[in-house]
Amino acid sequence: MDEVLLPIVVVGMLFIGLPWVIMHYITKWKQSATITGEDEKLLDELFYTAKQLEERLLTVERIIAADNPDFRALSAHREPSHYDHSRRN
Repeated sequence: MDEVLLPIVVVGMLFIGLPWVIMHYITKWKQSATITGEDEKLLDELFYTAKQLEERLLTVERIIAADNPDFRALSAHREPSHYDHSRRN
């Protein structure tokens, strides 16, 4: 009985099980490749927080520069970004 059952199980796993597993993970990969609305909202919030932190850093640098003339601000050495932040999807 094992001589007949083993080839049937192996062929079934090879031609049914393996393609099913591959297709399952291809489907999962395609679903996770897109950004969800929740992810986009989180990115917008993170961008807004980063802009606020940058404004606070610039304010602190201006205050320190006013108190200490030898202070060299980090933002003064930064090149301006060529990325248009106002453009959104």
